[in-house]
Amino acid sequence: MDSKNIYKFGILIFALFLFVSLSGCRTVAGIYLGNTSPAPAPSYAEGPPPWAPAHGNRAKHMYRYYPYHGIYFEEKSGVYFYMSDGRWHASVSLPLSLRITVNDFVTLDMDTDRPYEYHNDVTKKYPPGQQKKKSKSQDRGNKEGNKKG
Repeated sequence: MDSKNIYKFGILIFALFLFVSLSGCRTVAGIYLGNTSPAPAPSYAEGPPPWAPAHGNRAKHMYRYYPYHGIYFEEKSGVYFYMSDGRWHASVSLPLSLRITVNDFVTLDMDTDRPYEYHNDVTKKYPPGQQKKKSKSQDRGNKEGNKKG
């Protein structure tokens, strides 16, 4: 090999090294969403908070929130929002380490495309297991209603 080819080979190896080191070696095809530390508590003077049910035209995004895992799923876009390694990620599929129970979710109408911004409020309002308790009491109410009729 002459010196010109050795120089080109060295440049190629250096470029490959930069590409690999800058791109990282991730196995999950998610998007890191930057600094997702909680923002200061916003004022809700104009109405209910963005994570509360919206009964008007305000809601722009509908999410399924899975309380046991803290995962949000927007059906319209097919995107999951989940916490991994202390950071929020968005992806069209969940990593193998995260699994959800398909029927154990709460539907949230929100006016934000970043549901994780209100995660502290959502977890307080919808703790894990709350849906099962509600469905049992609703079933009892339905059985009692059927007895009366």
